[in-house]
Amino acid sequence: MYLKGSKWRMTRRRRRSNPFFIFVLLVLIGAGIYVNQVVVPATPPLFIPTPTPTRSPESFINQARNLFDAGNLAQAIEAYQQAILADSNNPSTYMELARVQIFMGEYEEALKNSENALLLNPNNSQAHALRGWALFFLGDTLAATAAVKQALELDPNNAFAHAYYAEILANDGQFDLAGQESRTALSLAPDLLEVRRARGLVLWFTGNYAEAVQEYKAALAINDNIPDLHLSLGLIYRALGEYDLAVQEFSVADTLNPSNPEPDYYIARTYLQIGQYAKGIQYAEQAVQNDPDDPLLHGNLGVLLYRNLEYTKAIEELRIAVQNIPLSNQQLIIDFYTFYGYSLLRTNRCAEAVPVLQTILNTVPDNEIAVANAEEGIRVCQEKAEDNTAPGTSGVSPTATEDPQHPEATDEPDHPPEATAMP
Repeated sequence: MYLKGSKWRMTRRRRRSNPFFIFVLLVLIGAGIYVNQVVVPATPPLFIPTPTPTRSPESFINQARNLFDAGNLAQAIEAYQQAILADSNNPSTYMELARVQIFMGEYEEALKNSENALLLNPNNSQAHALRGWALFFLGDTLAATAAVKQALELDPNNAFAHAYYAEILANDGQFDLAGQESRTALSLAPDLLEVRRARGLVLWFTGNYAEAVQEYKAALAINDNIPDLHLSLGLIYRALGEYDLAVQEFSVADTLNPSNPEPDYYIARTYLQIGQYAKGIQYAEQAVQNDPDDPLLHGNLGVLLYRNLEYTKAIEELRIAVQNIPLSNQQLIIDFYTFYGYSLLRTNRCAEAVPVLQTILNTVPDNEIAVANAEEGIRVCQEKAEDNTAPGTSGVSPTATEDPQHPEATDEPDHPPEATAMP
């Protein structure tokens, strides 16, 4: 129906708001703000490793000291290295590491770490002393002496430095001074392992074996898990003719450091000395396995094989020795050449034996025993050659050949020089 003057208006009905919906929306907004502001910052990123608590360098150092005392030198070295990674600015850690590395025979690394300590503290007496000790084992006696003297200038009461100096002097044949230094070290610190070791070494080098035994035992009472101490004590026992005790000490050293060929080598030499060649061969073979690149170990095995009448095998081992070690006046090396020549002779290989024996005549003409052995070997080869040319002869049996007159070395490297100076 249309009303005049009125207007048609289309109108929409307004919907009322839902209070519950508004409440839920407000809760979701608040939760989002909370997660963004509180939860997200506290949550570690995905796929990134969770950090672990860092060990203090002191804990590594304490662990290393305990490992050293237990004779686990390799593990002690690793612990000290971990301590350095945790704190590379502590010179004492480098020095303690260098000390263990010297006992382990890692002289190059010990030298580096003693020098690292000096970079951090150039006037540290102990760092200079350790540097000198490492240089001594590396064969640089002059530099070693200078370093130890510098240590003593910085601290005249450094017992370690006096002990290291005593060892350097003793090895250089200066026995009177070595004795003085070892006694000074002993008066300063009788409870130090290196002090007892140095005093024992001086007594050993001057032929005072019984007293040397007591000093090495005193060192072992401080720490009986150091292979080097057992090796030295074994060599002193061998010099005293106490072969069972010597083998016992070498065996302990081998147990403490099985990868070191020296204990097996010394056991083999001991059995060679007392004529138990088969036993000696077992240990000589083990020494070669530990360090197959050392020609001295092959030569030692070759001599034992010769003594055990295994000439063909002896040739193989002795050839390695003579091809890699120049002939000198050192009796052990002369033995290698002599036994090599006689091994060839005994297997009817005189064409190879004579040049070897002639080398001995030309190189060490003043060594009466070596010359006598070489001349005898050449004479036998000449007789064999003459017999082989005679009608109806088949040659002289090589088993009839006399053995060399010098069956074992009497001044091999593991023996200290004889001396008459008072220690």
